[in-house]
Amino acid sequence: MEIGFCGPGLMGAPMIGHLLSAGHTVWVWNRTRAKAEAMRTQGAHVVATPHELASRVEAVFLCVSDAYAVEEVVFGLGGVLGEDTSDAGAGRVRYIVDHSSIPPAATRTYAARAAQLDVAWIDAPVSGGVPGAQAGTLAVMAGGAPEAVAAMEPVIKAYAARVTHMGEVGAGQTTKLCNQAIVCATVAAIAEAVGLAQRSGIDAARLPEALAGGWADSVLLRTFVPRMTEAGHAPLGSLKTFQKDIDTVAEAAREAGAVMPVTAIVQQVLRLGAAMGFAGADLSAFIEVMQPKS
Repeated sequence: MEIGFCGPGLMGAPMIGHLLSAGHTVWVWNRTRAKAEAMRTQGAHVVATPHELASRVEAVFLCVSDAYAVEEVVFGLGGVLGEDTSDAGAGRVRYIVDHSSIPPAATRTYAARAAQLDVAWIDAPVSGGVPGAQAGTLAVMAGGAPEAVAAMEPVIKAYAARVTHMGEVGAGQTTKLCNQAIVCATVAAIAEAVGLAQRSGIDAARLPEALAGGWADSVLLRTFVPRMTEAGHAPLGSLKTFQKDIDTVAEAAREAGAVMPVTAIVQQVLRLGAAMGFAGADLSAFIEVMQPKS
């Protein structure tokens, strides 16, 4: 398939690599052109604006920072479905697959706008982090029309081990918010446990070994304890990403009338981390917030 991909960042770049390895032709755009150009060595083509994708590809995949970026890339001047100064005509695009994590309400608004142009919108946020993107084992939670999700699932599986259709447009984003609520609360709890171990004089680095096979054992435990107790690990993402997602969880909970006191506490911890200067730090910086060095 001819595919457009906007956002070759920490997650997007390995996803593009898997699409190319699967035999798809991929046209890439990024606001910072150098990141797009870096994909040429793997066989990708580069375009100057998202709108150039409209006449070249059947599906455009997004992996960008937030709802504002999604709207600009798709509907803004020079956007995939927006008017370009040189070409305001409709293109070949039939599907938008949004891997970004944005509010469900925004997703439904964008999908309605795309539908007016006969373009199907699939909200398909992912879980698995950079390691999952690199290994091609991401979990994708999808929202959208069943036939649209079915059409794109074989393509998505180039980098995903599992695609779960959760319902209509917006359901994928809501499912991702559930994921982030669990992940953020768990990483915060791991930071507390590491701090307790360290202050009690035991080797916190051995917690995954000691808890292996028990109820506390998890991918998160095995991933974050080493990152909280050892230096030199490549970043998985930034704390501000967690903060954005948890703020969105809190807003969705307010709209739905859901009671989420643990999430509310984690939200305040993340805000404290930002105030302490850790917004751009790795996700493991929870330990710096929960257990500040004296």
